[in-house]
Amino acid sequence: MSFEMIMIGIASLVAIGILLHHPSKTVGIPSLLIFMSVGFVFGNGEFDFVYDNLQLTSFIGGMALNVIVFVGGLNTSNESIKLAWKEGGMLSSFGILFTTFVFAIILYYLLHFDFLTCLLFAAVVSSTDAAAVFSILESKKLKLKENTDTVLQFESATNDPVALLMVVLLTDLILSGSGVAPTVSSISVLLAQQVLLGSLLGFFLGKLCVIALNHIKLKEYGLIPVFILACFTICVYASELIGGNVLIAVYIAGVIIGNQLMRGRDVNKHFFNGFSWLAQSLMFILIGLQIFPQNLISVFWISVIPALLLIFVARPLAVQICYLPFIKASWKKRLFISSIGLKGATPIVFALIPATAGVEGSLDIINMVFFVVLFSVLLQGGAIEPLAKKLNLVEDESSSNKSEKETD
Repeated sequence: MSFEMIMIGIASLVAIGILLHHPSKTVGIPSLLIFMSVGFVFGNGEFDFVYDNLQLTSFIGGMALNVIVFVGGLNTSNESIKLAWKEGGMLSSFGILFTTFVFAIILYYLLHFDFLTCLLFAAVVSSTDAAAVFSILESKKLKLKENTDTVLQFESATNDPVALLMVVLLTDLILSGSGVAPTVSSISVLLAQQVLLGSLLGFFLGKLCVIALNHIKLKEYGLIPVFILACFTICVYASELIGGNVLIAVYIAGVIIGNQLMRGRDVNKHFFNGFSWLAQSLMFILIGLQIFPQNLISVFWISVIPALLLIFVARPLAVQICYLPFIKASWKKRLFISSIGLKGATPIVFALIPATAGVEGSLDIINMVFFVVLFSVLLQGGAIEPLAKKLNLVEDESSSNKSEKETD
């Protein structure tokens, strides 16, 4: 197939997904399912076209994830961070570790897989998805009491680095064939290096970008987001060069730029929101193209029970442990957050890492993760609004308007 036909085909799939987005939003279907379904329908031979390129899917998925996290940082206010960093930080670090180990133990006794494989699978599905959480909360227009929505958004925007580090470590460990688990000290040093270098780089480049734009004052506002996009690209690849965590770097850079940019803030916001949608749509469509129905059928039944146990056992138990220090948090808030560990395309992107590295059985993991994401979107995504109302966590408009006036 010629390059021109490939580009026309990809652009057509994105356009179809966008046109289906509005009616899907009306009936409450998350956008990721729409875009994945478009890829799923058009890329499995039905139209004499089969897409099967794990390397390209993994690369585009990783870059799209960087964009989504960066835009999440741009849209995160300092006030939200001050409100949510303690609880959200606990969930995005220890919550990931607890979820991984609890779910790995469940998988080990349920499926009788090798324990390292169970740990890898659990790490892949341990994090919540920023794109899914942000889009559903925004589409439902939900403002929750006790800053519950802010905590969920902060968690989903910051929990990918720990999950990603665990996936990479476990993939390397399985491929080494040594079977010798890395020591706590070695993991701690690597994690500290990733967090520290990523944070410093993100802070430095974010500050440098803001200082340059605030002092030079470009007359053409359209150049502002282009300059920021260049800084984002530098941040991504510089972080990889120095051994820092890319997701932490781009998130911190995004937060600094989003809060301290003085001119062109609205132009920049609209540009990157559109850019984020482009990244999400391409990522979801390629993932849909990469997954084949005949492979899904063979793992359906062994995926159902693990997916349900992750949703109803591993995630709730991990969240309840994380909330032990926060005695002022109500049981309603704890119950809601433990019930809403929404998965999205992120676990599938993480599952592509061992697959591209050649880990045995990794293709089955991708297909099983697909069902985990599907059940999470349908059950947890569908439960957000009714559960919030049932627990009386939805903030009424009068109190919301009052708090906004007090802030002003």
